[in-house]
This record gives sequence, C-alpha cells and structure tokens, in this order.
Amino acid sequence: MTKLKFLALAIALLCGATQLSAKDYQVSDFGAKADGITLNTGAIQRAIDAVNERGGGRLVFGPGKYLTGSIYLKSNVTLHLERGAVLLGSTNPFDYVKDPYVRWMAMVFAMKQENIGITGKGTIDGQGFKTANNMVQYIQRGIYEDPLKLDRPNETNRPENIYFRECTNVTITGITLRDPASWNQTYDQCKNVYVDDIYVEANSYWNNDGIDIVDCDGVVIKNSFFNAADDVLCFKSHDANSICQNVVVDNCVGRSGANGLKFGTVSRGGFRNFKVTNITIYDTYRSAITFAAVDGGLIDNILVDGVRSINTGNVIFLRIGDRWGKGKQPSMKNVTIQNVYAEVPLRKPDAGYNYEGPIEDMPRNISPASIVGLPDYPIENITLKNITMVYPGGGNKLFAYRGLTPAELDGIPEMRDTYPEFSQFKELPAWGFYIRHAKGITFDNVKFIAEKPGDYRPGLVTDDVQGLTLRKVEFEEPGANGKEQVFTYKTTGIVKE
Repeated sequence: MTKLKFLALAIALLCGATQLSAKDYQVSDFGAKADGITLNTGAIQRAIDAVNERGGGRLVFGPGKYLTGSIYLKSNVTLHLERGAVLLGSTNPFDYVKDPYVRWMAMVFAMKQENIGITGKGTIDGQGFKTANNMVQYIQRGIYEDPLKLDRPNETNRPENIYFRECTNVTITGITLRDPASWNQTYDQCKNVYVDDIYVEANSYWNNDGIDIVDCDGVVIKNSFFNAADDVLCFKSHDANSICQNVVVDNCVGRSGANGLKFGTVSRGGFRNFKVTNITIYDTYRSAITFAAVDGGLIDNILVDGVRSINTGNVIFLRIGDRWGKGKQPSMKNVTIQNVYAEVPLRKPDAGYNYEGPIEDMPRNISPASIVGLPDYPIENITLKNITMVYPGGGNKLFAYRGLTPAELDGIPEMRDTYPEFSQFKELPAWGFYIRHAKGITFDNVKFIAEKPGDYRPGLVTDDVQGLTLRKVEFEEPGANGKEQVFTYKTTGIVKE
C-alpha cells in the first residue's frame, strides 16, 4: 500500500498546482444574475467558454443564488463558489440536458476535459425533490416518456448535481452539495480525482448517493461528510474492460438509507488497490462495509483500517455472485479489514430520515456479518483484525429458525444471480459471523458481544471453508453457560490460537 501513499501525495500536489496560476473572472461580468430567479444557463456557459478560450482560470461566483440548468465545464476552468454563493438547480426538468454520450442528466457536466474543478465554501443545490416531482407530473401527463417504475422516474431522467466523464486532474474542495434529483456526484472513467473537505446532504429523493466513483484511476477522498438516502462512498465498475483502482479514502463520516462503504453493485471490471482509513458510519440501514463482485469483476488488494460503525443494520458483507458476468469469472481476494468497532441495533437504524431503506421481508432475526462466495468462485485471503462487534442478541427460534444439520445448512440458497444484500438469505445460522465458500480466512483479535441472552444460534458458523485461522476470537453472551460458539461444517485447515 506504500505506492498508494505516494499516489495520494502526487494527486494532492498536482491538483493544488493547477490552481496556483489561475486568473479570476467574475461570472457577473458575463451577465449572470444572483437573484435566484433569472435563469443563468446561457450566461454561465458563455463565461466558461470564454475562460477556457483565454487559457483558463477561476470563474468566481460571489454571494447570491445563481439559477441554472445544465452547463458544461471545460479544460483549465475552475468554478469557484465563494461563501454565500449558491449554484441553484432549476426545478424545470426541461432546463437540463440528457447528455447523448453518457445518457444521464446533470447540472454540471464535464466530458473529456482536463485540469477542472469546483472549489470554495459555496453550495450546489439541485432542488432535486421539486425537480423530480415535476418530472413525475410531466410523465403522468405524457409529456416525457419514462416507465415510472416504483412511481419514480428512472435515475437517468433526473439531474445529478455533477457528472464528469473521462476527465483528468479533477479538484473538488470545500463545497456543499445538496438535494440532487438522482445520484449526487459521479466521476466516471476519470484520472487523478481529488476530493477534500466537502459537505453532502443528499437525502431528499430516491437514489441520492453521497459520491460515485466509476472506473476511475487515482482518487483521493478525504475530510468529508455525507448524509445520503442511498449509498455513501460508492465505487462502481460499469465497463468490463475498465477497473476502479488506486484509491485513497481518509477521515470521512457518512450515514445512509443503504450502505456506507460499498463496492458495486455494478461490478463488471472491478476494484483494485484501495486504502480506506478512519471512517465513521452511523444510522445506516444496510452494511457499514459492502464489497460485491457480482458482475464478473475482481476485488483485489484492499485495506480498510479504522472504522467506527454505530447504529448500522449490518457490519461487513463480502459477496461474490454471478448476475451480469456473461461468462466472466468474478473474484475477491486479498482484503484486510482491521481496527473496527461496530454496534448493530435491534430496531431499524435509519428510522425517521426523509428516505429510509425498505421494510425487510420477515421473519428474520438480526443478521450476522458475512463472507459469502459461490461454490465455483470462493472468496480468498481475507483478514479481519482488531474488531469488536456488538449485537443486540436474543435471536428467537420461534420467530425464525435455521438449524445446523447438513440438510439445513445445505438448504441455504446460493442466490447467485440475486441483487446482493446482507439480508438476502433471510435467517442465517450464526448471530455474529457467517462464512460460506471461502479460502484462507483469518480472524485475529476479534470479539463478538451479545447484549441480551438466549440467542439460539452460535456466534460463528463456517460452511465450505478451506483454511480458517482463529486467533484470539472471543464471544460474550449473557447466560451462554458453556455454549459452543464456533460451528464448522465442510471446513478444513482449521487453526485455533
């Protein structure tokens, strides 16, 4: 991981260097009005074009509200939003472009540009809740064509705040991002992306992610806060011939109606060389950490070091599936997750937020953390170190039951082509951790704590695991009275220390 440290430093210096000699231009000099009423799309675009033609610089937005539709950022231009400046999205869906190349809508686009950025202490406010609902009305009236699945427009037919594609040297620092109508900010097949000290409130409508990094090479995300209706730190791989790689994440906080740190769900190429440190995930509906290789992609050489997971529905979910792979073999290997403290609640962890995760199908007792591969695609070389997981305990076999007989364990469905979620298998036979179809699993100084007595399940269950090392693994469960907390099935190469 040393190379990643040098990469992070290089990106930071590079992104900082692109701003040193930048000349400032005031957007108001190009006719933009900061009254929150005048539609400034044309004026802002003319200003961007002019700065680009003059060799580049910062386009400065002073305090006020600049109403706009879709604009395209160009090479060597940085949008600088001063404190009190708001780039305000129009609530008219027809003020946005559905870009023919990426087939998405956005307020701020950039396509195949270099040395670009958005900086300052100002805000991008998509007004997405109003815009999305206006789009619903247009669809219902037959003005805009959309299937309106689940009573919501397709996410591609709602504007994001930012969508950059195939750009090099991207700097996003200091700004606040609010209220997108779809995903919030997407960086797709970009190189050298630097994100620092941003504040995100993306919890007003469906699919509001915190940040989406798609098949990028060289990314730093640090010192940022995310409140998202959907996944927080979301890494995707849409292209089977690309890969999301060389990524550093540090000192970020997030909450979600879905997952905290997530690889996937779309995972055609894969994810390689990640270092994630010092993150906090709270009030999150699904997993604090989800790595999903379900579309033929790989996950390799990942370090997650320092996680505080408070009031999350699940802690760790590592999953290989075979959904859209088209014959390409998925793989997950060489993952270390360490220095984690986690608390799983009995009740729904995101209750009361604007957009919550769905009510789960029942019956199901609280799900354990899990590592679940497939018989033909095992998950390999996973190390869990210095981890404490606190569960509510008290799983009741009269509510839901999964026993430990061969027939019951073999009866857990593979669900190889199902959308990956920690709860997809319903009742699992462990209260702390469940592992299936894996090789080379190491637990080192891992503690499981159940707050209530009487869970009918053991703490750890393994099935079809080759090579299992349990080093200083502890279970605290009130009233356990000598209960055997580790149950292994079809597991070989067991080392207990």
